[in-house]
Amino acid sequence: MELSTSLSMLLLLLVSAPATPRTAASIGINYGQIANNLPSPDRAVPLVKSIGATKVKLYDADPKVLCAFANTGIEFTVSLGNEYIVQMRDVNQARAWVKNKVQAFLPDTKITSIAVGNEVLTSNDTVLVDGLIPVMENLHTALAELGLDKQVTVTTSHSIAVLETSYPPSTGRFRRDLVGCMAKLLDFQCRTGSPIMINAYPYFAYQASPKQVNLDFVLFQPGQGILDPSTNLQYENMLFAQMDAFHSALNAIGYKNLTVHVSETGWPSKGDANEIGATLENAKKYNGNLIRLVSQKKGTPMTPDQSFNLYVFALFNENLKPGPASERYYGLFNPDGTPVYSLGIASKGSSTSNTTGSGGGGGVIPIWLPPPNGYMPMESGSERLELMGPFAVLIVVGLSFLVF
Repeated sequence: MELSTSLSMLLLLLVSAPATPRTAASIGINYGQIANNLPSPDRAVPLVKSIGATKVKLYDADPKVLCAFANTGIEFTVSLGNEYIVQMRDVNQARAWVKNKVQAFLPDTKITSIAVGNEVLTSNDTVLVDGLIPVMENLHTALAELGLDKQVTVTTSHSIAVLETSYPPSTGRFRRDLVGCMAKLLDFQCRTGSPIMINAYPYFAYQASPKQVNLDFVLFQPGQGILDPSTNLQYENMLFAQMDAFHSALNAIGYKNLTVHVSETGWPSKGDANEIGATLENAKKYNGNLIRLVSQKKGTPMTPDQSFNLYVFALFNENLKPGPASERYYGLFNPDGTPVYSLGIASKGSSTSNTTGSGGGGGVIPIWLPPPNGYMPMESGSERLELMGPFAVLIVVGLSFLVF
């Protein structure tokens, strides 16, 4: 959709907003359930703990999962699916949802956030876009009425495709048709202290253009990286470049010092024959290196003093997910609870850790050369299907947009 934004409105929006509270860096995991062979939620608890995850994000508010994780101390983000957004414009419906899906499980299960929809602003559905902020307001109001607004925030996750430009990171800007809506959303999030969330997948950039995108750069492997000529900041991995492109977009409309969290990122361990890069070894390197990087509590080059939260996608391989084969192989664990691969990190209760192979075969590692138009657009679009409540919601990522 297109949202008209006048010049005067843009000028009013160009003011600094208060920073969201800093939080210690932590690893989270996305817990999807589009499968018919997954273990019971109580068997998932030790798996989450084994990778050192302290946060879980659900694509619904499954009571079985929330009960299984009671008294574990693990923080939860529950989700309100895109298909519920219209319904929740009724404040009474929103109030009932909060009581039944959130309050009913507190304080035993540590629910800290509600994610409203997923990648709504790039859904091209004007009804969903128009309803997003009112529904977030309704849920926050319901939480406040119950005295829960200080412990449970309301947020939403964005596709990186909300950006119109992204390379180099200092030139990151939001799509012009989304600036007005994004500013209103950020006003709400600054006022309520909720986190800014993005879904970022370097895998898509490599899969779309493996000859131009350096594999070591997207897998957090040693290399020359890239230099942003405008800031002279050095980037050693694409994920941080993606995050800082988003930071630049925030700064450009007057929202400085906001902390950006990654609500989804991951790498498939298997794919169709034409899905270049979807291999077990690459998935092992990506997720293993990623978890170690976050544990070092380092910020991005643009925000070195800000740690961030990150949710790996996903806990399990999910055999009923439609689309290309890779969609069914993002999991860290098989349905029987065995690891798909070793992450090369020390799991809970272990005394040693296996290092992930450096890869690349040694020698000179070529610098990643960005394509002429920045981060590559997807050639055919990447379909992601996640369970949001009892329904399946189709979200198209990258179709005619810049993606990573």
